[in-house]
Amino acid sequence: MTAGRKTMTAIVQDEYGPAPEDVLRIDEIDTPAIEADEVLVRVHATSVDRGTWHVMAGLPYPIRLAGFGLWRPKYRNPGRNLAGTVEAVGSSVTGFKPGDAVFGIGEASFAEYARARPDRLAPKPANLSFDQAAAVPISALTALQAVRDHGQVQAGRRVLIVGASGGVGTFAIQIAKSFGGEVTGVCSAAKVDAVRALGADHVIDYSSDDFADGEHRYDVILDIGGNRRLAHLRRALTPRGRLVIVGGETDGRWLGGVDRQFRALLLSPFVGQKLGTFVASENTEDLMVLRGLIDSGRLAPAIDRSYPLSEVAAAIRYMLDGHTRGKLVVTV
Repeated sequence: MTAGRKTMTAIVQDEYGPAPEDVLRIDEIDTPAIEADEVLVRVHATSVDRGTWHVMAGLPYPIRLAGFGLWRPKYRNPGRNLAGTVEAVGSSVTGFKPGDAVFGIGEASFAEYARARPDRLAPKPANLSFDQAAAVPISALTALQAVRDHGQVQAGRRVLIVGASGGVGTFAIQIAKSFGGEVTGVCSAAKVDAVRALGADHVIDYSSDDFADGEHRYDVILDIGGNRRLAHLRRALTPRGRLVIVGGETDGRWLGGVDRQFRALLLSPFVGQKLGTFVASENTEDLMVLRGLIDSGRLAPAIDRSYPLSEVAAAIRYMLDGHTRGKLVVTV
């Protein structure tokens, strides 16, 4: 099954590579066909996150084994977030119909149309534009699961968020606050005001202050954007605290910093602190939780800037250069 239109404008990638300007181009290609259990979405907006680069570059190498293509990209482009309207549904799909406004996760979403599984879509929050809704899915799902499931944040817990100004961090601040946490954000000096505006109770400029100076200890640490050694992070954690490593990367082509996560998992059974990591689950149920937080006014995407579809490579480059405060949106 296809949309009535036979071709579409899309970003195209034929090979892996670390530089977006070298491997991404805009082209006119066939509109994707959907299977019986899929939905075709007319994409109004999508967004960029760190995972976009990993899928584009095929690095570290294990991501290729995760279904994105061993020698060359499986999908035409690395876009995955989306917000748009349902164009067509497969014969076995229930719960969605053409014309429905949705947000969630699809395949090759840097395009006018994208395929998606219905269990990775949800109705778009009514009070968000398509641009705003496209900023939510992967980053906010990761933040929700880090805070709720792995950090187990609840009222009165002292929460430290390292990398608070990025896409996941800006959602994590708000979600941790909504769960009653006392939140301290760690970021660069240029981003202190932005982090405070999102609701952080305290903000630490990592260039001038060390959050592990021994003066304060935290019940939960979400390490989203750092590469601090485990020993350093543990010094800032209470004796029974929880460390959740969400991000933190190196240039390694095989592990890309994941070895630190492995070391945390191996050490955790032998210490009082709970040290761990996770891979975010992409599912409708948690998208609906996020929709509820958004509808209640407790969660809103922080959008740094928007790009047209033709400038996806520029958006990824901006993120790689470390300028981002919140999310980067691509309008289709």
